[in-house]
Amino acid sequence: MPELISAPTKIPVPGGKLIEEHVGAVNTPDANLQASVSVAHMQAPAGWSEPYQAPDFDEITVVLRGQVLVDHDAGRLEVNAGQTVVTRGGERVRYSCGPEGAEYVAVCIPAFAEQSAHREEIA
Repeated sequence: MPELISAPTKIPVPGGKLIEEHVGAVNTPDANLQASVSVAHMQAPAGWSEPYQAPDFDEITVVLRGQVLVDHDAGRLEVNAGQTVVTRGGERVRYSCGPEGAEYVAVCIPAFAEQSAHREEIA
């Protein structure tokens, strides 16, 4: 039977980024999907960035507005509105955004969990 998820859960994070999780450990903890996938709508201001990470999950990022920058061991990808990037579990990556900020949807398989992101500490 179809299941309606009436609203996302807003998850504020440092740096002014807003995460609205539609499916995942926070918004649908009792659903069968919660461990297998997470889906979140993100809005990040200009200049936002996060530390490098080597997560246990694959991440599909669909950029709706602005630009998401993905730094990796071989360089940098500039992902513009209308484009998608896929990063694989175990890859060392760092997400940030361009000068206009960014709006995007992130799908993580298996679901995002803070402990499985393996973020590096900022020195």
